[in-house]
Amino acid sequence: MNTQVVNLKEHINPRDGHPKSPGSGHIVIEDVEITFGAGAERNHAVTRTSLDIKPGEFVCILGPSGCGKSTLLNSIAGYVSPTHGNVSVDDRKVVGPGPDRGMVFQQYSLFPWKTIRDNIAFGPKVAGRSTVECGSIANTFLEMVGLTKFANKYPAELSGGMQQRVGIARALANYPSVLLMDEPFGALDAQTRLVMQENLLNIWADFGITVVFVTHDVDEAIFLADRVLIMSASPGSVIADLEVPLPRPRDPAMAISEDFLELKKLCLERIRAESTRAFEQQNS
Repeated sequence: MNTQVVNLKEHINPRDGHPKSPGSGHIVIEDVEITFGAGAERNHAVTRTSLDIKPGEFVCILGPSGCGKSTLLNSIAGYVSPTHGNVSVDDRKVVGPGPDRGMVFQQYSLFPWKTIRDNIAFGPKVAGRSTVECGSIANTFLEMVGLTKFANKYPAELSGGMQQRVGIARALANYPSVLLMDEPFGALDAQTRLVMQENLLNIWADFGITVVFVTHDVDEAIFLADRVLIMSASPGSVIADLEVPLPRPRDPAMAISEDFLELKKLCLERIRAESTRAFEQQNS
């Protein structure tokens, strides 16, 4: 399995010819409420949530199952519209999906009939770039995620970790200012997951984009993030906004540091309390 950590500084600068505006990727969530259905079937998923995520921040969202983490992420992506309140990126109201926001899911969501190169080139092609430009962009990102020699393979021929690297490359191929990730490493084994986390931090450092990352894994959230947000049991709202005091670049050895363990304990206590409340709600 090809699982080396990629050093992006040895590769082509992915922003050559595609500059990202300074300070772009600013996410503002204002008093957002999200409900689905009506009447007795109404599901109140997210309640009165406000957030300000600065350009270039790496923010992880934790919380009990069913608390609305993915729903909130999908409102930033433009897949879900708030029932109340607004979501904006760089002072533009989000009214639907857009190339300024790349999305990576837990399921790899690759086109099985397309080669790896063509999967990555798909976004630029839809955006109207020339065949030559699409090929150049795909080659840049193939190199960046260490999969150049697999360019003509199909997704079914790659391991889970490699497919997810393709998914990340495809999400970045439109040079978004925001990368949204919904438990992207949840289906991977522990070793591959750690390598993918390190690869992601390299990519984030190189691009300087804003990342919002949903996970159930407290260790993963602390290792990756500048800030960890904890959501309440359904209906979800952010009940804790915790700064991660660990220096960068991050190293897996930090997982046994005092700061890491103290923050982990705090996160687990808050999540356990909310999970207990959710269980009691379901059985009342």
